Amino acid sequence: MFQGSMPALVTPFKDGAVDFDALKRLVEWQIAEGSTGLVPVGTTGESPTLTHAEHEQVIEVVVQTAAGRVPVIAGAGSNNTVEAIRFVEHAKAVGADAALVVTPYYNKPTQKGLIAHFSALNEIGMPIIIYNIPPRSVVDMLPATMGELAKLPNIVGVKDATGDLSRVPKQRMTCGTDFVQLSGEDATAVGFNAQGGVGCISVTANVAPRLCAEMQAATLAGDYAAALAYQDKLMPLHEAIFTEPGVCGAKYGLSLLGRCSEEVRLPLTGLSEATKAQMAAAMRHAGIL
Repeated sequence: MFQGSMPALVTPFKDGAVDFDALKRLVEWQIAEGSTGLVPVGTTGESPTLTHAEHEQVIEVVVQTAAGRVPVIAGAGSNNTVEAIRFVEHAKAVGADAALVVTPYYNKPTQKGLIAHFSALNEIGMPIIIYNIPPRSVVDMLPATMGELAKLPNIVGVKDATGDLSRVPKQRMTCGTDFVQLSGEDATAVGFNAQGGVGCISVTANVAPRLCAEMQAATLAGDYAAALAYQDKLMPLHEAIFTEPGVCGAKYGLSLLGRCSEEVRLPLTGLSEATKAQMAAAMRHAGIL
C-alpha cells in the first residue's frame, strides 16, 4: 500500500489561517498528477506551528478529499507519548490509513525509551511508520532498535531521513524485507530505492508531483536509466527547495504555479530574493515553469 511518491503536503495559509479550499485543490492535483499517497501535517505541513485543532482538521480534510483514492499517512508525532497517542487515535478515527510518528525530539530518549514510546502507540491498532530524522530530533533510532519494533504487528515501516544509504540494507537485515522503507530525503531517493527502498515521502513532490511519481515508478520497475534521467531534471529543484527550510521553498514553488500562497508562519519567513531566483531557475530546468 505504501510505495512510490508521497508528498509531505504543505499546509496552505491565507491571512494567517489555514486555507482549506487551497488544501483540497492541492489534494486533487496531487492525485491527478500520479502521487501514490499523501502525508499531511508532517514537518513540511508546518506541524510545529499548527494548533491541535488545526492539526486534526487538516488531516480530516485530506482524508475526506482523498476519499480512498490513495492512502493517507497522517502526521501524528510528538515528544510527549500521551500527545502522540491522541494524534494517532484521532488519525485512526477519521479514516487515515497509517500514522507517521517522529522519534521524540528535544527530550532525547534512549533506545529503550524509543521502544517504550512506539510500543505504546502500537497498542492503538493502526499501521505506524517510524520517522527517523536525527538532524531535527537529535535522536537516531538504530537499526537494531528498529528491528525490535518491527516485531510488533502495527510497526510497518520507516521514513528514513538519515541520509545514510547503508541504513536500507542494515534495516532489511534487522526488520525483514517486507518492512516498508521510504526515503525522507529527495536528493538520494533513487539510490535509496536501489538499496531496497520502495518510495519517498517527498518535499519536492509538492512542486513537481508528476516528475517525482514517474521517477519513483521507474525505480520500482527496475528502470534506473529512466530514473536517472528524471533525477537529472529534478536535482536542481531538490537543491533549491532545501536552500532554506523546505516548506518555504515548496510553498514559493507552488505560488509560482498559482496553487497556493507562499505564506508561512513564524519563526519561518519567506525566501530571500536569491533563493527565489534559484527556485524559478530550477523549475524551468525541470520543465514545470
